Amino acid sequence: MRVFVTGGTGLIGRALARSLIDCGYEVLALSRRSAPEGLPPGVCSVAGDPAVPGPWLEALASCDACVNLAGEPVARGRWTPERKRAIRESRVASTRNVAALLAVRGPSVLVNGSAAGIYGERGDEELDESSPPGEGFLAEVALAWEGATGPAAARARVVLLRTGIVLARDGGALPKLAQPFRLFAGGPVGAGAFWQSWIHIEDEVGLILLALRDGRLSGPLVATAPNPVRNRDLARALGRVLRRPSFLPTPPFAVRVAIGEMADVVLESERALPRAALARGYAFRFPDLEPALADLLRGTPQAARSTLGA
Repeated sequence: MRVFVTGGTGLIGRALARSLIDCGYEVLALSRRSAPEGLPPGVCSVAGDPAVPGPWLEALASCDACVNLAGEPVARGRWTPERKRAIRESRVASTRNVAALLAVRGPSVLVNGSAAGIYGERGDEELDESSPPGEGFLAEVALAWEGATGPAAARARVVLLRTGIVLARDGGALPKLAQPFRLFAGGPVGAGAFWQSWIHIEDEVGLILLALRDGRLSGPLVATAPNPVRNRDLARALGRVLRRPSFLPTPPFAVRVAIGEMADVVLESERALPRAALARGYAFRFPDLEPALADLLRGTPQAARSTLGA
């Protein structure tokens, strides 16, 4: 299989490309730079901006499947009006370009990025692929992102990857979460009662591979571990793994003062469950949080090992 990956130099894209190569796939990764750093050996780099139609679409047309992960990072800087517009439009425009091509030719499978943030603030409610979208900026972005895949569904199988908090050693949320604990200043946010849906990077890649291979999967696919945790339990697990105290709470208002509206990423309670993946027989390598944290914070560096076997 020949797989085209947008966002191939991002946290998930790099891990996915490495795993695809290890599994014997041919991988083309789209990058805005002609010689991007961080791509695994064996990956063919394609230059282009996914938000702008260009020659890269011909490379996409030559592939069997597409994994579309392109988008401005959500947690990079405050959500000014300009940043919010970039977060939304980078995802929607990229997906429109991919979907327009797939509507007439090229890959017969599209695994498209989305986010568990589509559910918004939902308290203790258990959420899955059948749950309706919620409210708020992230929910609106994810809904528009998914909606942009519409034309592709006319001739391709489309899977919408609703990803939670991705835990990885070399980027994403985990290094930022761990830093206060390393400085003996870690703890929950407020009472820590809100739910956080997380996933180990290896299972994120594993679910993308499942979506590529399983012809019975289409529509939303929640990409979170089957055991979400409350924020206070995340703090306790980090403390145990790092052998640090975990009792110093951070007031929620301080988080909002520090990062503004982006605090919604941290403070919204989402209890998402991967019922579609479990129904398809996916066996999570890291279903529970503490072993996942121990693997990432104490284990072998991810770059030195294959993300997943064939």
